[in-house]
Amino acid sequence: MKARGLKALAPLRQQLAQGRQRAQEEAREQAAAERHARAERDLFVRAAGPVQALRTPIRHAPVIEPPAPLPRQRLLDQDAVLRESLSDGFDPGTLLETDDGLSFRRPSIGPEVPTRLRRGHWSVQGQIDLHGLRVDEAREALAAFLRQARRTGLRCVRVVHGKGLGSPGRVPVLKARVQAWLAQKDEVLAFVQAPGHDGGAGALLVLLAASRPPG
Repeated sequence: MKARGLKALAPLRQQLAQGRQRAQEEAREQAAAERHARAERDLFVRAAGPVQALRTPIRHAPVIEPPAPLPRQRLLDQDAVLRESLSDGFDPGTLLETDDGLSFRRPSIGPEVPTRLRRGHWSVQGQIDLHGLRVDEAREALAAFLRQARRTGLRCVRVVHGKGLGSPGRVPVLKARVQAWLAQKDEVLAFVQAPGHDGGAGALLVLLAASRPPG
């Protein structure tokens, strides 16, 4: 009875012995791996010498200043001023007619137009008075006035430049300048010295080209 019990335990003992053997082999393999790793580290240390861990640098995000906004509208306005610049060196003398009063017309405009303009065929729809302005102020004001007149579809306007009675030497400084400026503007088809009741020698009646419809 006892012999049969010991015989039955034999397989169990064999399994335990095999388990212990596998554990020992695994322990030996792990020890060998650790020795190999230490040897590799020691080899690196011997080859590289003493080393020191690098400190993690403090990173600063760069501050990028946004670009200054482009003054687009101001640039467009400046371009418009350059396109509409009026020269003071232009001499309209050869373009003026002095039949029954000073007048100017484009070559494409018939000779009867100044007469009709002087007789009120076109009613005056707007006016600018340049009295008291310096030459540069008057030039800019006149350009702006003509631009607005074209934009709003005006055909006939009056430009008051004065007779120059208050100027040094009683010389009408603006009168000749205004004539020259108007002669340089393509939208000015003709102009005449105004009749007495419209300002006489101190003003001009100006006929503008018809505005083109948008689109």
